Amino acid sequence: MNIRSLALAPVLTLAMAFPAMAERISLNEISRYLNSLTTVTSPFTQVNPDGTISTGTVYIQRPGRVRFEYNNDNTLVLASGGNVAIFDGKSNSGPQQYPLSQTPLSIILDANVNLGRPGMVTNHTEQNNATIVTAQDPQRPQNGNIQMVFSAPTELRQWIVTDDSGQKTTVILGEMQKGGSIPASRFSIQNALNR
Repeated sequence: MNIRSLALAPVLTLAMAFPAMAERISLNEISRYLNSLTTVTSPFTQVNPDGTISTGTVYIQRPGRVRFEYNNDNTLVLASGGNVAIFDGKSNSGPQQYPLSQTPLSIILDANVNLGRPGMVTNHTEQNNATIVTAQDPQRPQNGNIQMVFSAPTELRQWIVTDDSGQKTTVILGEMQKGGSIPASRFSIQNALNR
């Protein structure tokens, strides 16, 4: 090893100690990625507004359908037919229901995700080798927002929904299984009502 190589050794060691900074993923690429997702199944960990933690499996069928099944809990959250229904296993009353358009999760489930629409993205940053995008419905900003975290190559890792009252719910995805088919009945609010 010559003198010049010895002089560069500490610099090379220092350079290798820090991973290369990931570039921020473009909004066009994120929109393309979300639109390419059709059917997804993934384990998830949810941090609730009160700090408690739930786990389960999420089933997504774009556009417009999602099912959250919770472990060790009879709670079920369904989105289908433009509506969301929350079945609380501890409640004797029927499910809480409201239009899907009133939740920021509708942004991910939209038939044509376009994060380039004016007023939709309120923040787009790179942090700790992840791209973070905060989006809202430009027509209904009062309904809250969704902060999505993507790793490179482009993969959705988690989201944080801030609802209209400022409550935050974090969903951290596990290993996603993409493709395949999920029976439409799994997303049926009517079927869940009759169970």
